This record gives sequence, C-alpha cells and structure tokens, in this order.
Amino acid sequence: MKARPLCIAATRDGILLSWAVGDVRLYSRGQRSLAVNRFLKSDEISRRRFLAVASMAALQGGPSAGRPPSPYGALPSARQLQWHKMEVYAFLHFSINTFTDKEWGNGDEDPALFNPTAFDASAIVTALKAGGMKGLILTCKHHDGFCLWPTHTTEHSVRSSPWRQGKGDVVAELSQAARLQGLRFGVYLSPWDRNTPVYGKPEYVEMYRAQLRELLTGYGAVFEVWHDGANGGDGYYGGAREKRVIDRRTYYDWPGTWSLVRSLQPDAVIFSDVGPDIRWVGNESGFANETCWATYDPIGEDGGPAAPGYVRAELGETGTRHGSRWMPAECDVSIRPGWFWHAAEDTRVKSPAEIMNIYYRSVGHGASLLLNVPPDRRGLLHENDVDSLRGFGQFLSSTFAKNLAAHARVTATSVRAPNDVFGAHNLIDGDPYTYWSADDGVTMPQVVFEFDRPVTFNVVRLRENIRLGQRVEGFALDRWNQGSWKAFAEGTSVGACRLFPIPEGLTTSRVRLRITQCPVCPAIAEFGLYSATGFS
Repeated sequence: MKARPLCIAATRDGILLSWAVGDVRLYSRGQRSLAVNRFLKSDEISRRRFLAVASMAALQGGPSAGRPPSPYGALPSARQLQWHKMEVYAFLHFSINTFTDKEWGNGDEDPALFNPTAFDASAIVTALKAGGMKGLILTCKHHDGFCLWPTHTTEHSVRSSPWRQGKGDVVAELSQAARLQGLRFGVYLSPWDRNTPVYGKPEYVEMYRAQLRELLTGYGAVFEVWHDGANGGDGYYGGAREKRVIDRRTYYDWPGTWSLVRSLQPDAVIFSDVGPDIRWVGNESGFANETCWATYDPIGEDGGPAAPGYVRAELGETGTRHGSRWMPAECDVSIRPGWFWHAAEDTRVKSPAEIMNIYYRSVGHGASLLLNVPPDRRGLLHENDVDSLRGFGQFLSSTFAKNLAAHARVTATSVRAPNDVFGAHNLIDGDPYTYWSADDGVTMPQVVFEFDRPVTFNVVRLRENIRLGQRVEGFALDRWNQGSWKAFAEGTSVGACRLFPIPEGLTTSRVRLRITQCPVCPAIAEFGLYSATGFS
C-alpha cells in the first residue's frame, strides 16, 4: 500500500509531515514548496487534509515573502495591455465595392458610383455599441484605391464623388461618432492600390505613407492601424491594366512605415501578419486554437524572415510558446459570407448564437474578435445585421453580469506572502489588477471554491496577470460530486482570457482549479463561474 501523509503540522522551524509507516520528516521553511508538492502527489486528498495543506501553505514568511513574482518571458507593452481590454470590436468594410457588388475592385471604378443615400455614422455606431463592440476599424482605402476621406494624394476619393457634393468625409464622421459614444477608432489602409499608376515604384511607398500621415494626424486618437497581406497582382494602375509583382519582403520598407505610425500615434497597436503588435490568427473564420500563445515568432514562406503577405499564416492560430515577442492574435470574421455588403446575403447573416460561439473560440482562447459588419448602399447597417448585433450584445452582457463564484470561500494550497496582496481572494474580487500567486518554486498549486449551497453554471472564465507574462501551460477544473472530485475540463494556455463553455451545465457545491504545468509560479487574476445563454 502506498504511504501517504496522515497528519500535517506547521512549526516555527518548518513543516512536519508524518507517514503511516512511521516516517516523520521535517521540511524547513525554505523547503515548503517540496512539502506541499509531496503532499499533493499522494493519494486522493480529503477536504480536511486539503484545508490543512492550504493552511500550511499560507504561513507568512516564505521564501518569496513580500516580493511579487518575477516576470516570465516576453511581456506586453502598455499599448498592448489597453488593446487586450477591448476584446471585441467591429470592422466596417465600406467603399466603392459596396456599389459594384464586388469584394475586390479593380481600381478603374468611377468615383461617381459612391453615393450613399442616407449615411448616418451615429446610427452605425449606436448599433455597434449595442452589440458590445468596444471600437471600430474602417476600411479607409481598400485594394481598389478609393479613399473614404478627401486625401491630397489622389483624386480617386470621396472628393470626386457626388456624395455630400464632393465635400463628404466618411472617416471624419465615423471617428467623431465613435468618440461621442465612447468607442475607439482604428484605420485600415490597404498597402495594395490597384488604381494609382505609381504602384510598384518607390514613389508609391511615399504616397502610402502620406496617406497614413493624413489619417493619423487629422482624426484624433487611433487605437489600431491595420495592414493586410494582399500585395500586388492585376490592376488598372492608371490605365496600364497590367499585372504588377512586388517583393513582399522589401518593397514597402515596413520598419520605416511602422516607425512613422509610432511617431504619430504612439498608443496605437499595429496589426499585420507579422505584427509588430498584433498578429493575424491565420484564418478568416474567427477562431484561435485552444492552445493559443500570446507570444509569436513569425516565419516566412521559405522558412526565413517573414513580412506581411509572406508568412506561414497557419502558425498564427497557435503562436509560439516562449516566442521572443508579445504578439497576441486577432480573429477577423464577417457577420455575412462576404466582407462587403451584398443584397443577396441579407438573409445569410450570422445569428447571435453563432457569433457567441465564435466569441468563445476567439476571445475565449486569449485572442480578440474583430467582427465585420458592412454598411449597405444607404450608408447604414442592414436591419438583419443590427438585430443580430443586438442579440449578441444581450448574450454577452447577460452572461458575464454576475460571477457566481464571487461569494465562494476560497482556499489555496500555496499563497505568496503577504496574503492580503497575493491571496486567493483576489481571484473573485472583480479587480483585474489584483491576482493570486504561489511561492516561487510552487508550480502546481490548487484552489478550491466552496459554496454554501450548490451553484449551477455553464461557463468558466480564467485570466492570468499578463503583465507578468504568459505562465500557465496546463490546468484542470474539477467539481465535487458524490464525495469525490470529478474532472470536467482541462486546457493548456490561459493568457488574457480563457473561457470554457459547458452547454449542458453543471451543478456543484465545490469547484477546484488545478495548475498542472507551469515553468514558474502562476499568477492568476480572475476565476469566474457564469450562467450563460446563447449556445447553439
């Protein structure tokens, strides 16, 4: 029969474990982690024994007393931390393509086609806000080269359209409406321009940067600058109507362009296939892998250096464990089959439940969700899109309105001293800046949440304190059922947010979080149990 501890005591000199076979061993305070781990690796732990080891682990004066955990690995910047808070925001694909029923324009479209009959930026933003969006990114210029602001770099813009008698500015109206309603504003500027005759020449890079300068200096604060990987091909090109191919790795001099963005909007994150702040997740279905690391080292198509449009995109779904840069994933997906509005898709809008499931697989895997909602030819969001957004927003707000774990009694097997700073109570205090942490060297601690009466839940949420890096590599969740612990979920990465939807729901009087793999002591900021609607 396997020996196991029968009793446990904390003394002034250390921690005493006694084995049934008569083996009594004293662990010094410096060996407290070893004592805890040996105790937890013994046979199944009863509630009384668990509370005993929790009390032992909470002793003041451990080797880590008074010190926060050391950061681990690559860390997020201040701008990235602000971006992480947003979680869900909107993409607005709106341009000349809206009026030509195309996804990609060729660059030869007549600006006179752009003439929304009832453009209302305030109504668009109101609908996005009802859908839980925290910001919006506008396609200020798509691949066709048509600019939604009166740029001084080309005549191919709203200045040459009949809309607002050529005096309109979609960028201005949407950025102002967003600011008035508390949403952040971002810009998409396609690197590829199928209209201008100078695309593929050095002059175009300067033109592109001039357009960026206009957008980043004339419309207030910008939270994200979005660059995609569509680069070169057939186009109008000022009448040449030819195919132009550029070296995707060198043509744009991306470091120089990103330096310009930093100088003009230092708080904006920069998105592309390769960051430098936010990476493309590698698909347009809206999901990240269940294991999704916030760190990433992109690899080029040939195995060498990567660039926007020249990367092994599928690697973005998981990221790089122990990658050299903090570069979390953004999951882009459209509420419709296409990115631009098409009348034939008015009846093919994703339902609130479908969007909620995408949310669980994007935000719930540590990434963000960029949900495209394209305005129609009126310059409004279609009623079906608005209804779906509203339903999703209601699901989102109702699901996370109440943390059912907030009034639990919380006990951990290891608590870094002092308890009032690093205690397990921080997991349910509703404060994103507090966290529970164990002593240095305690890499597999456990926390039990006990309730006065059974609770019923169907979503679990975990958050790490990512200011200290992404630390956890494995965890498990158990419930107390008929006198013993039963596992109901397990995972690897946590990061900024990890969600476990459980459509069938669970009812229990105790829940246990076990950290099963972690190279250093964990630092967990939140544990939540929720009762959700919106499963499909």
